[in-house]
Amino acid sequence: MNWIPLTTEQQLTEIREASATKPVVIFKHSTRCSISAVAKSRLERGAAPQEISFYYLDLIRFRDISNRIAADFDVPHESPQVLLIRNGECIYDESHSGITMDDLVSKSN
Repeated sequence: MNWIPLTTEQQLTEIREASATKPVVIFKHSTRCSISAVAKSRLERGAAPQEISFYYLDLIRFRDISNRIAADFDVPHESPQVLLIRNGECIYDESHSGITMDDLVSKSN
């Protein structure tokens, strides 16, 4: 898994633009939560397709970016959480034990 660290709000604009040509996943991770660690590990064990970009947000360090994601993509904040972005819009989101690579792949097609 090649995580792209999400550390600036400017990257959200880049994510929207990039999602016009390929799907983008944002994984919101709480470094203080064991459930979040399990969800992250489950994603990392899955086969990550080359056609999807995977962004990793440490929401403890970058809470402002997490809040902006919720507002910009009109998705209530949860942790852990994945958002699948296509054509600038969130087309799928899931949290906790519902986070799977298989679902992300099937929803991205």
